[in-house]
Amino acid sequence: MPAETFEFQVEARQLLQMMIHSIYSNKDVFLRELISNSSDALDKLRLETLRDDQLDVDASDLHIAIDADRETRTLTVRDNGIGMTHDEVVELIGTIANSGTAKFVQELREAKDSAASEELIGQFGVGFYSSFMVADEVTLLTRRAGEETGTRWQSDGEGTYTVETVDDAPQGTSVTLRLKPEDTEDKLFDYTSPWKIREIVKRYSDFITWPIRMAAATGEEGAEDPGTETVNSMKALWARSKDSVTAEEYSELYKHISHDWTEPLETIRMQAEGTFEYQALLFLPSHAPQDLFMQDHKRGVQLYVKRVFIMDDCEALMPTYLRFVKGVVDAQDLSLNVSREILQQDRQIEMMRRRLVKKVLSTVKDMRSSDPEKYGTFWKEFGRVLKEGLLQDFENRDAILEICSFASTQDEEGLTTLRSYVERMKEGQEQIFYMTGESRAAMESSPHMEAFRAKGFEVLLLTDPVDEVWVQSVPEFDGKQLQSIAKGEVDLDTDEEKKEVEAEREKQQQEYAGLLTWMTEQLGEHVKEVRLSSRLTVSPACIVSDTHDVTPALENMYRAMGQEVPHVKRILELNPSHALISGLKKAHAAGAGEQGATAELAETAELVHGLALLSDGGELSDPSRFSRLMADRLERTL
Repeated sequence: MPAETFEFQVEARQLLQMMIHSIYSNKDVFLRELISNSSDALDKLRLETLRDDQLDVDASDLHIAIDADRETRTLTVRDNGIGMTHDEVVELIGTIANSGTAKFVQELREAKDSAASEELIGQFGVGFYSSFMVADEVTLLTRRAGEETGTRWQSDGEGTYTVETVDDAPQGTSVTLRLKPEDTEDKLFDYTSPWKIREIVKRYSDFITWPIRMAAATGEEGAEDPGTETVNSMKALWARSKDSVTAEEYSELYKHISHDWTEPLETIRMQAEGTFEYQALLFLPSHAPQDLFMQDHKRGVQLYVKRVFIMDDCEALMPTYLRFVKGVVDAQDLSLNVSREILQQDRQIEMMRRRLVKKVLSTVKDMRSSDPEKYGTFWKEFGRVLKEGLLQDFENRDAILEICSFASTQDEEGLTTLRSYVERMKEGQEQIFYMTGESRAAMESSPHMEAFRAKGFEVLLLTDPVDEVWVQSVPEFDGKQLQSIAKGEVDLDTDEEKKEVEAEREKQQQEYAGLLTWMTEQLGEHVKEVRLSSRLTVSPACIVSDTHDVTPALENMYRAMGQEVPHVKRILELNPSHALISGLKKAHAAGAGEQGATAELAETAELVHGLALLSDGGELSDPSRFSRLMADRLERTL
């Protein structure tokens, strides 16, 4: 039959012209698309042979072949799969899409940059037609398995295409591209280069089930035909049974995708079947990368669709607080041209993400109980990052709290979990006590710790910067409220102890009422209130925050990020049992009304506040004045 000539639809022709003129910056994907089409054709043939015993085809050596000819500048991708009939060619290849083309072209014209154009191309899904990004002419030759005649489709992408019936077509499909001249500035590479072809196959199609063959890189010396070699590994470890994969193979895959030369700390396998099928092979690294806390750190796992590589660092599949997790997720029901925008809105992707996150967290929890040493390594390297999830992932907050570890006054060297803390709590204790600070040493020597140490209450010591933030948004664990020992009022007495000291405290409140009122007035510029303390046993005074106030450390963090936050006045607590404070009370009572004595007392009150501020690690508003006052007082003692 003579060749028939057809015209592309108007919108389809416009779309082809846009593609040909390089709106897609990564032209390498054309080969991925062609190989993927061939892989699908081989899958369909294998399935057809199982369904139809009468199908007369040879399925003993199903494969994909790539032939490159530098002299004629042609590239051919060939398979011996299911092939297509004449009608299928007209229907599937003759048109780009059945609907939506006009709207797509309009959106493409309105896209202001190449990145937006790429996203639109990805959403629409061009598949076979991506060949025109690199070729001046495309020829498709195909014969359906079981049919006697084949079909040739040919086009230069300028507006028309021809379709003709041929008698000598082999079973399967071959796509031959007459390549455009190389133009590296336009990222149009030499696609007849064996090195370039191997690179693309290794990157995008390494785990395709079927062998991808091309001329061997080297043959026997003097041989005219170097033979062929398989250029993809076909080792989709996630698709193989767990028993058939060795630890060395897992390690090799981890190193390949993570660019890390150390062994992974833990390997996680997942397989979901049903309405939405996917397989996942995830790795927990054994050490944190240097750029883990940098803004441009790449996160996410690799996304495959039916073993075809789609994208690196698929952020939609892994939250930022698990950005250290590496691995592969292979979905069965996604489009090959799915874009990052679509992934962020896809319900199935969200479902996958939730399951992956839960699996990672449960794996860490199991690791903590079954292999404490391995868990210790994990927490040392990634604990700071994982705690970010307490701010980001409300759904899994309890699971994250279960696997967190903290320093504690209960153990000078080891770490403890919140669960272990709760099990050790004193009878009648309703709060989990903690303190935040720059170092363990600074917190252990803090005045805030005195009463807790004296009464034997365990305190968690939180030193990571993220601790300052998450404790503000996590109210409790296992029904026990988290309570900062440097905020609000502290009541550590039992009911019996309260009865014993109640009268004494009321007496102290009456005796110190005048001093407290006066000091609150004198220090009003710096403090919200001056009151008696129940947390001090040794120090004369300390600075505390009100129950719901932002801590100074958090204030500084916000300012460092460029956020303006109002300065929050704090509370000065006095120890009525300390000689300095009781002496100050007597001096105030004796010198009330005397101008000179009142001025000197005001300086003493200022010194008490400065000492409390320094012991808390704070900064003095006027260090030079504090030094002069302190030197003056020391001079009088000599």
